[in-house]
Amino acid sequence: MDPSVPRTRAAAALRMKQIALDNQSRMIRRLRAKLETERRESVAIKKEHESIQVALEASHTTIAGLTEIGLCMSKKIERMKAKKQQTREGLQEDNGAPAPFDDEWEDEPEEDPEEEGLEDIPIGEGEIIDEWNMFYLLNKNKHCSSFYPKFAYPFVL
Repeated sequence: MDPSVPRTRAAAALRMKQIALDNQSRMIRRLRAKLETERRESVAIKKEHESIQVALEASHTTIAGLTEIGLCMSKKIERMKAKKQQTREGLQEDNGAPAPFDDEWEDEPEEDPEEEGLEDIPIGEGEIIDEWNMFYLLNKNKHCSSFYPKFAYPFVL
């Protein structure tokens, strides 16, 4: 008979219990290793999330700063346009030049016979407002300070 073969039922039962305990021990070691791996992955994911959050906040700060710079530049452009217009008007007054759009300067062209069927489309009253002027008019009462890194609302218009 082989020496590893159990001789009695009690010995066989003990051997079965020992095998079960060994299997449970291996399972516990495997689960502990898996748990440790999961913890390490969780820590890595948390660090990555934090770095992404920091990058996102920096991006929002940059966008806010650029928005603020854009507002300041549009106000500065408007002031420069107004100053240029005042200078033009002053030079025209000094030289005694007529206004550029007087009836004396240009005669209205006669209508072409081909266009008689077309109706005039009313454009509206007042000055023509381009995109920059519209942007300025919407934002002229807003505060324009230097770049502020913790700007609360980056897309305020």
